[in-house]
Amino acid sequence: MQIPAPFDYVRASSVDNALALLDRHGAESRVVAGGHSLLPMMKLRLARPDWLIDINDLFELDYLLVDKDVLRIGAMTRHTTLLESDDVKRLFPIITDAERVIADPIVRNRGTIGGSLCQADPAEDLSTVCHVLEAVAVVRGPAGERMLSMADFHRGPYETAVAQNELLIEVRIPIRSDSSSAYEKVERRVGDWAVAAAGASVSLDSAGAISQVAVGLTAVGLDRNVTEVEAVLVGQAPTEELFTEAGRLASLACDPLADQRGPIDYKRHLADELTRRVLRAACRRAAASVSEITI
Repeated sequence: MQIPAPFDYVRASSVDNALALLDRHGAESRVVAGGHSLLPMMKLRLARPDWLIDINDLFELDYLLVDKDVLRIGAMTRHTTLLESDDVKRLFPIITDAERVIADPIVRNRGTIGGSLCQADPAEDLSTVCHVLEAVAVVRGPAGERMLSMADFHRGPYETAVAQNELLIEVRIPIRSDSSSAYEKVERRVGDWAVAAAGASVSLDSAGAISQVAVGLTAVGLDRNVTEVEAVLVGQAPTEELFTEAGRLASLACDPLADQRGPIDYKRHLADELTRRVLRAACRRAAASVSEITI
């Protein structure tokens, strides 16, 4: 079956209007922005909403703003905007790394950060990125706004804490000095979902040791962050031996499934290798950032 079940369509004119439409049409209504995740599911009838609420006119949610020590990203910000932003590349190169390997230009031109996070696909890149960066999701509903950590926002595969009559309106990422980040992904072909991917964010102290770190894995059966790895890294000088141990622990911590993208052993190997690579790159970038500030 490649034809969606019958549904009604309405185009929201504002955030308040979208919330009112969600409240009016109830549990069988869904919002659509880029539509690259929802529409294929509708064609397969894995999703069968009675009402489709188009939020593409919600231009008030399409923005990137550096606000003191926080990067604020509107939920309707397109992947292409993130990829091309100089502020994003300077502050959070992990986002730029991930956006380069998300799908293809057609998807990146229409897809949004809000849609990616709300889809909550275990193989989705920006979810891991936002976990690693300790992003906060701002959700609005009839009772007002609430802020959720990524751990609270994502409840499991394809499940979030956003209620049926709420919208994700913004993502806030804390800006830290003396830090940087990286993301790397292995895919069967360009634009495919990840076989495995890894992301890391690292802060260095004045002596060059790792003072704060977060490591996340994509598509290998883990709730994003690898706490076992993080505990080993803090307080240590970044060395190849340390990266090797971190990769080994990441390989042991993940729980991948064998599927058409590869066997379990191969995915564990990727978790190991990609963890080493992103830590190496994040530490190198953080050190370069510290040098620029000193100069």
